Amino acid sequence: ERQFCERLQYDLLFKWFLDLNIMDPAFDPSTFSKNKTRLLDHEVSGQFFQEVLAEAQRRHLLSDEHFTVDGTLLESWASLKSFRPKDGKGPKRGGRNPEVDFRGEERKNNSHASTTDPEARLARKGPGKEAKLCFAGHVLMENRNGLAVGVLVTEATGRAERQAAVNLLSRLRGVGRVTLGGDKNYDTRAFVARCREMKVTPHVAQNTKSRSSAIDGRTTRHPGYAISQRVRKRVEEIFGWTKTVGGGRKLRYIGVARNQLWADLTVAAYNLVRMAKLALNPG
Repeated sequence: ERQFCERLQYDLLFKWFLDLNIMDPAFDPSTFSKNKTRLLDHEVSGQFFQEVLAEAQRRHLLSDEHFTVDGTLLESWASLKSFRPKDGKGPKRGGRNPEVDFRGEERKNNSHASTTDPEARLARKGPGKEAKLCFAGHVLMENRNGLAVGVLVTEATGRAERQAAVNLLSRLRGVGRVTLGGDKNYDTRAFVARCREMKVTPHVAQNTKSRSSAIDGRTTRHPGYAISQRVRKRVEEIFGWTKTVGGGRKLRYIGVARNQLWADLTVAAYNLVRMAKLALNPG
């Protein structure tokens, strides 16, 4: 907030966007922070996101039958040096930015926590990748034009993707039976069964590595399954935009609630940009 208010003092483009005169003073950082607290208390970001979706619905840009869900890791603001034993028995580290040697130290989420952001969790994208303090970001996309119809930030647990998918699906209103595309992480018997209870046909990729898939030929034989698997990859465009243009490569805020506010506004901005492009090139 302080960096924004400082830049607003001299950036003419920012002042023009906010309808300020050249000589008008910038916002006071403390006032700006208090207003952010009000946004959190009244869930303004979620309401804004829903208004953007309502506009997309009025323009007939949303599908009400075919969707895709996916998740990604979002690196938290907390440093690995802040990830310390919960019982406080770790080695004492003096100074503001001390040298820390993690070699030989067993560091797990059940025994350690970040002193900077206790809600951040140690996670990694895959085997051989370095572990970082992260949150999990989840997006539900409609398949007609690739617009996001749901976004959720959660703690990065092993089941976060599937739990968030069920949460996002439950928010769909006034729709009948729908299809849901997804990658192999969603191919579990519990998730597939839960989808079918919710009248959702799971078009998730089959995971046959060392086990049998929960998706059988009754689903994969239909042409719609192949279409869902092809279209679902467009959800990566949303994550790519939010991490580069939206600044989500490394999160700026502490805690799930503040990062959820950022995610609502950022993904809403992605939808607006996407809708503008669709208006210019409707074909």
